[in-house]
Amino acid sequence: MSALLVLLALLLPNTLHTLTPDKFLRIPVEAVVGAALLLALPGRWRRVVAVLAGLALGALTVLNLLDMGFHAYLGRGFNLVLDWELLDDAQAYAGDTMGSAGAFGLAAGAVVLALLLCALLTLATVRLGELLARHRTVAVRSTLAAAVVWTTTAALGVQFAGLPVASDHASALVRIQTERVRATLRDEAAFAKEARNDAFGATPPGRLVPDLRGKDVIFAFIESYGRSAIEDPAIRPGVHRTLESGTGALAKAGFRAKSGWLTSATYGGSSWLGHSTFLSGLWIANQQRYRTVTSSDHLTLTKAFRKTGAWRTVGVMPGVRKGWPEAEFYGLDHVYDAFRLGYRGPRFSWSTMPDQYALEAFQRLEHGKKRDKPLMAEVILTSSHQPWAPLPELVGWDELGDGRIFEGIEAKGEDPADVVASSAHSKEAYGRSVQYSVASLTQWLRRYGGEDTVLVFLGDHQPIARVSGEGASRDVPVSIVAKDPEVLAKIDGWGWSDGLEPARDAPVWKMDAFRDRFLTAYGSTPSGKRD
Repeated sequence: MSALLVLLALLLPNTLHTLTPDKFLRIPVEAVVGAALLLALPGRWRRVVAVLAGLALGALTVLNLLDMGFHAYLGRGFNLVLDWELLDDAQAYAGDTMGSAGAFGLAAGAVVLALLLCALLTLATVRLGELLARHRTVAVRSTLAAAVVWTTTAALGVQFAGLPVASDHASALVRIQTERVRATLRDEAAFAKEARNDAFGATPPGRLVPDLRGKDVIFAFIESYGRSAIEDPAIRPGVHRTLESGTGALAKAGFRAKSGWLTSATYGGSSWLGHSTFLSGLWIANQQRYRTVTSSDHLTLTKAFRKTGAWRTVGVMPGVRKGWPEAEFYGLDHVYDAFRLGYRGPRFSWSTMPDQYALEAFQRLEHGKKRDKPLMAEVILTSSHQPWAPLPELVGWDELGDGRIFEGIEAKGEDPADVVASSAHSKEAYGRSVQYSVASLTQWLRRYGGEDTVLVFLGDHQPIARVSGEGASRDVPVSIVAKDPEVLAKIDGWGWSDGLEPARDAPVWKMDAFRDRFLTAYGSTPSGKRD
């Protein structure tokens, strides 16, 4: 049993989709080397080394399990330097999905599992060390035989079920983790310098977005609105109908739209990395980069509007439930968080309020008021956040009130646990959530948008792999909508598709390219880089 436990730990993959029985039918070189080392050491040192090896193998197993989770949800492995604080976010998400008791139980179970793995693997390696010592002659012969077999199969490239029989899997995983840490430490200094270089950082206020003066400009992010929503056969039909009908309804109201694709810096979650990449013009792919840029004076797209002095700048952030110092970095004069939008209705899992209500509150508190300046707003819509249950439904705009109208809708909604348990069910619910968010936004624009309204909306990232699929792209749709034909004429050279749905072959840019292209298209003058 001890030998089996150690072999399973040495051969355990770090992604769920590769967790198949054939992965464990290999000879790990680490077991051969470990056996030889334990045989060569005297009693006391043998036990010390066995304990250290067991702890190390337990730690590696825990890291592999973390990698599995991060690959499944965020499309990347766990970063030893940066990602510990994300575990707190994971627990908060679990609390929103399962309740505080369920989240606490899950967290406690994870800690117990980690400690138990380390304890069991330590006991197993000590047990094997003593077994080798008691049967030294047989152990030496067996270890030599295993070394010969491993060397021979490695030299000849012998495979079973498409995999090399000779494995150095655990060593490879250690190298991957080590290189990940090294790359993170190297990236910190390089990115700090990159963030200081800004083509528009020193542009005078009068030369920033002159072609949008007098316009109300709204940048809206739709949570998890990714390419899969438009192209996955299981999701596309409903989303396509919503985008098609939205395009037609907006056209009747005098609006036109153009759409393309952006490749997000994040996947499956960590939405703030997508927001900051889009608005800063820098590739913010990890928490370290996010901390670096948000503590700098780098010019964001939203801050450019405030710098002109010609716009009032606000943020509508129903997902923000604690202090948010990044408001200054984004150049927002005022932020409406989850507690400042007047909502008194039920929460919908992670989402504190339905998108329709958040947009109506934005209209009541800012967009619909008389102002001496036009408005620039950053709006984060959250109803399409996983686990996509329960989901809100559209109600009459005049019936929204303080949101209590949603109590009956929330009560009859699906249980998040039922949706999360099924990939097919998750896809179906995800598609409906995107339809709801897009319909809320386009109806708001038809109802309240005017001749001087310019709406830019996009997804922040693709949904998790269970919905988007293993190996899915990181592309998200982006659209610009306006009544003034001059607004869309400025981007004719971009090659974007007409309407709210980008064509499959529409241009794909990295998300960090948008800021400079947008500023340039609307008349901003680069100042040259500064360091």
